Amino acid sequence: MPLTGKRIAVLTEDMFNEFELIYPYYRLQEAGAAVTVVGSGGGITYHAKSGLSFVSDKGSGEVSANDFDGLVIPGGYAPDHMRRHKATVALVREIFGQGKPVGTICHAGWMLASAGVLQGKRCTSFFAIKDDMVHAGAQWEDAEVVVDGNLITSRAPDDLPAFMKAYIAAFA
Repeated sequence: MPLTGKRIAVLTEDMFNEFELIYPYYRLQEAGAAVTVVGSGGGITYHAKSGLSFVSDKGSGEVSANDFDGLVIPGGYAPDHMRRHKATVALVREIFGQGKPVGTICHAGWMLASAGVLQGKRCTSFFAIKDDMVHAGAQWEDAEVVVDGNLITSRAPDDLPAFMKAYIAAFA
């Protein structure tokens, strides 16, 4: 399995997109990764836009970038809640800074903007946050997946199969 022995964090907060959390969560496990769901607090039940819920394993203040080999940030409106927590933003910045694969889907680009890691990077996102990405210094593209170094980005749930193929390939 391509991710055996790898530890991947998946971020969550209220209003996450259920497809963008659950599909990567199980796909990463299927590929052999140990997946830790990280919210602003550990052991908290977070709710998707649909009402589905997911419990975080750890809080962002309880973990460090050294605990993980990669990071996936689902979209929905959760990233707007995530970026209100300094420890969560710092975790994204540090994992990215260590050159580990960071994958974002849909509105998760807000976290990249808040972490200050987009300057000069090629990326995509849900079209509604294109301006936010560009203002943060990104070179935005309308594509199902864009890979620029350790940054893997996609637009929406329909792009999840291509996103996960590219994310897992980033570990090769």
